[in-house]
Amino acid sequence: MKKWFYAAGLGLVMAASTSVQAADKIAVVNVSSIFQQSPQRAVVAKQLENEFKGRATELQSMERDLQTKMSRLQRDGSTMKKADRDTLEKNVMAQREQFSTKAQAFEQDNRRRQMEERNKILSRIQDAVKSVASKEGYDVVIDANAVAYASSGKDITADVLKQVK
Repeated sequence: MKKWFYAAGLGLVMAASTSVQAADKIAVVNVSSIFQQSPQRAVVAKQLENEFKGRATELQSMERDLQTKMSRLQRDGSTMKKADRDTLEKNVMAQREQFSTKAQAFEQDNRRRQMEERNKILSRIQDAVKSVASKEGYDVVIDANAVAYASSGKDITADVLKQVK
């Protein structure tokens, strides 16, 4: 029984010393901070704004026209001829449905493109993290937002940000 306790104690000491050695090779990186400070993020935002500018302008124009017709219907609907009011109501309903369809397609396309560009930037950040980690000899790199507390991990955020820029 004594030998078993001795072996278990020796195993714990060896495991503790290995974990201390491994702790020296752990780094922390703040990916969200790098993403926010990334110069590519501003370039991509401007690019996407230009890409969707025409469709956004068209939707704004459609919305203004629709609001004008709806306010005309509300304001003059009671004094209009029945045939004219019915025509205007049908026109407003058709235009509202067309606007809704176009707006929904616009939102989906815009969201899809934003995700594509976001993933490209995050992939570039991940490559930079791998490069810095391998150059500096880290075995594990943990996102700072996923860690509750880290006293001994080196923060490599600045090094990664330099490489991303």
